Parts: sequence; C-alpha cells; structure tokens
Amino acid sequence: MKKRVLIVDDKPTIAKVIQVYISETFECVYFEDPIKAIAWLQEGNIPDLIVSDIYMPNMSGVDFLDYVKKNDLFKSIPFVVLSSEDSTSQKIALLEKGADDYISKPFNPMELKVRLKKIVS
Repeated sequence: MKKRVLIVDDKPTIAKVIQVYISETFECVYFEDPIKAIAWLQEGNIPDLIVSDIYMPNMSGVDFLDYVKKNDLFKSIPFVVLSSEDSTSQKIALLEKGADDYISKPFNPMELKVRLKKIVS
C-alpha cells in the first residue's frame, strides 16, 4: 500500500510537478491553502508525510508547521518544508520548530522523491 503525502502549496504547478514525480511511490493529496489542509486533517485524515510551502496567503507554512507540531494528533507526522527562501537562519529556525527537512526551490524532483522515501521508510 502506498504511503500518503499531503502537499500544501498555493502554486498548483509546483504541486503538479511533485505529483508527477512521486505518484508512482506515493498517494498524493493536494491543497492550495493550509486552512483547507487543516480541515482535511481534522476530518480524521492522517497522511504519512506533509510537504508544505512557507509563503502562502491566508496562513503561512510556518503557522501550519506550528499547528501540526503542537497538535497531539498530528505532531508525529513528518513535515518537509519546500520554499524559495534559502537563508540558513530560516532553515535552522524551521528545523528547530519540528520540520524534518527543508528543500529549497527550485528543487530537483528526483532528489525530493528520494528524500521523501528516506523519511517515511
């Protein structure tokens, strides 16, 4: 059975690229907004991994990470940040908040797939 990955990014093209490269290995669920992703989680859906952008309207990926990691039901879900922000201090801050990995955009989809497989194996 395929592991389920929740992808949260306000750019559908990024989500589509991710889905194309990882759908052979993972079942993909996509939301363009963290608020919709939270509603889906609260319905009892528990993915094996979350991949989220940082800069999104309505709710930032940082706030989404905080929500997931402070919620007893979801805090054990591995969380991978995908962002165009490439500062070392931002990476360290998010890893300290509980992100399991930080991948800078633009990214190599094959590298992303390998990293995701390593996290959930």
